[in-house]
Amino acid sequence: MLKVYGFAKVNSVARGYTRDLRVLWALDEMQLPFELAGMDHPAHDLNTDTYRQLSPFEQIPSIDDDGFKLSESAAILVYLAKKSGCLIPGDRDGEAQVTRWCFAAMSSVEPPLLALMVRDWTAKGSDKHREFLVGWVNRVFTNLQHWLAGREFIATKDFSIADILMAHVLSAGLKDEGLIAPYPGVMAYRERCLARPAWQRTIEAYCDRVDEG
Repeated sequence: MLKVYGFAKVNSVARGYTRDLRVLWALDEMQLPFELAGMDHPAHDLNTDTYRQLSPFEQIPSIDDDGFKLSESAAILVYLAKKSGCLIPGDRDGEAQVTRWCFAAMSSVEPPLLALMVRDWTAKGSDKHREFLVGWVNRVFTNLQHWLAGREFIATKDFSIADILMAHVLSAGLKDEGLIAPYPGVMAYRERCLARPAWQRTIEAYCDRVDEG
């Protein structure tokens, strides 16, 4: 049985935005059975030698699929998609496009959003650092807006794991909605993905299960 390590308790700031949601969403879309192992972050469940064998950087999510262990949300989604044959095309070109946009979500779109989030958590007021990060976010969103014109999903004509990663980055990684407001195509894409029943079930179950610490 596939075992997914996700949060059972996490700090209030992160609750509802954590990366285990990406895997749980994908599993609902794929209709794959799994067992959830709830981890208590404030109690340091992640900071053990045992858990480091699953996740070297002591992070959620990770999986144990009948002895095969894997961490990093994007890598897990690629693995599950190929295992299930869902949310990734079977042809080489289509698979390459989905993989491309998985990398883009993680390495092109998420970094400026996370950097801005961390900056706003740790500093107050306006400064040159924040101005630079806002400019970086705007450049990324401008490019996304151009790419999404005439497209329903990010990589291919069908919903894929790339959309799970991208939509989650655009949701969980963005605390200032004013940044995305000038990009209606990006907003519409995000809301289209988040309106999927599998995501609605996933976030509802998560909020019912995960406590604040």
